[in-house]
Amino acid sequence: MKRLLVLSILGVTLSCISVANAGTLQLNIAFKGAETRAVWERLIQEFQKTNPDVTPKVAFVEEEAYKVQLPGWLSSVAPDVINWHEGERMAYYAKRGLLEDLSSDWQKNNWDVLFASLKTPSSFNGKQYAMPTQYFAWGIYYRKDLFEKVGIKEEPKTWEEFLDACKKLKAAGIAPIAVGGRDSWTLAAWFDYLDLRINGYEFHMQLMKGDIAYTDARVKKVYNAWKTLIDNKYFIDNPLSYSLDSVQPIYSQGHAAMMLMGTFLSPGLPPNTKLQTGFFRFPTIDPKIAPAEDGSVECLNIPARAANKADARKFLAFIGRSDINGELAKGLGTLPANNQAAMPEDPVAKIGFRILSKTTGGVAQFYDRDMTKEMADEGMKGMQRFITDPSKLDVILGDLEKTRKRIYNKS
Repeated sequence: MKRLLVLSILGVTLSCISVANAGTLQLNIAFKGAETRAVWERLIQEFQKTNPDVTPKVAFVEEEAYKVQLPGWLSSVAPDVINWHEGERMAYYAKRGLLEDLSSDWQKNNWDVLFASLKTPSSFNGKQYAMPTQYFAWGIYYRKDLFEKVGIKEEPKTWEEFLDACKKLKAAGIAPIAVGGRDSWTLAAWFDYLDLRINGYEFHMQLMKGDIAYTDARVKKVYNAWKTLIDNKYFIDNPLSYSLDSVQPIYSQGHAAMMLMGTFLSPGLPPNTKLQTGFFRFPTIDPKIAPAEDGSVECLNIPARAANKADARKFLAFIGRSDINGELAKGLGTLPANNQAAMPEDPVAKIGFRILSKTTGGVAQFYDRDMTKEMADEGMKGMQRFITDPSKLDVILGDLEKTRKRIYNKS
């Protein structure tokens, strides 16, 4: 009898532990800046109020560190929910069986309708592994006061006008362009836009898929346009010594006039800087090429090894609601994924929405989101080498071509 009593007590104890674990929801959230973290904290608190039986535990990890740690989480003791990037970056983990299939959630929650335009980048092999949260446009931030100071009367619409603006700013002792090249993806934005404007969307996507040689003359043409900016010293000095976070004060304090970046940067700008900030579409280089844009989509995923998938699904359904999704986008300065959500009031986000909505040449995700991870990593390392010494371009492209052939099994 004593043995039965002990076993009974042990069973109840284990059952209670199981229930307790079931009510704990581990969220690992990448963030960049205090503003981003505060938005997520507020929405997680709202989720807990409507789901008092669930106890969220959140690990906020700075974005660059998050990218490094994510593979380890997914392949070992995984959290219940992660935030990540759609497209190839999501597919990389989905094809390895590390993300939960969310196809039934898409049907159950009417996401097929609410996220209709973002279903493709949320999918891999016909199944959905992500719930899109927000997306953002890319463009060039600029200081209106500095443009006015050197006599630039209009936002540059062509490459010639852009180069002329850079020349005027440089002559006045103002660095035309700030870039934090230590975070290599900030350089990839320059490659994306130069390639999209010079060679167009179809060529760009073929390159992303590994179907075009890096020694192709059209690829070199992109780097030569980039080299024009480097040779004329239109970028800040020593760009590889700055991350995105550390380069922002150079722009905010008026030491540099422009930055190529996504609309997500806007909420974190100091109020006085924001008053002086404008935002314009990357200029046209070849008028025969239909303008294409980067429109990067962010998402939530449930790891395949998650312990509490039931509550994780509740959390995704909550964030996917039109009212909550609108709050998220408003706080982050992005555009809501839910097509029934209210558009944010942020002026840069509004311009970004107009840029994407009027795009006729196609919408890409982003360099390291459209390309297999290993090739993207090597490509961005090559960009850092190029910024350091543009004269080594042929060597760099030759090395990238060898890498392409190896990764994609090209002869």
